[in-house]
Amino acid sequence: MDSAMVSKIEKAKRYAEEPERVTITQMTVRFKGDHDVHIVTFDQGKWSCTCHFFSQRGVCSHSMALERIFGERLMEAGA
Repeated sequence: MDSAMVSKIEKAKRYAEEPERVTITQMTVRFKGDHDVHIVTFDQGKWSCTCHFFSQRGVCSHSMALERIFGERLMEAGA
């Protein structure tokens, strides 16, 4: 392996140990729930899910679980 690649691998390891460097502004996730697979998105500070409960309440177990997983790395709308 060349020295440039070794340097990049070391840098990636250092970055991975500093999660505060990362802010998620947009993502799409395939979420395997108990009864079905749902698509959950995060865009401009807002969650969306294809499950029926989310369409009624604007929140669901899938979106709440992802919010817990990604926590403060999610960018607030307008930030």
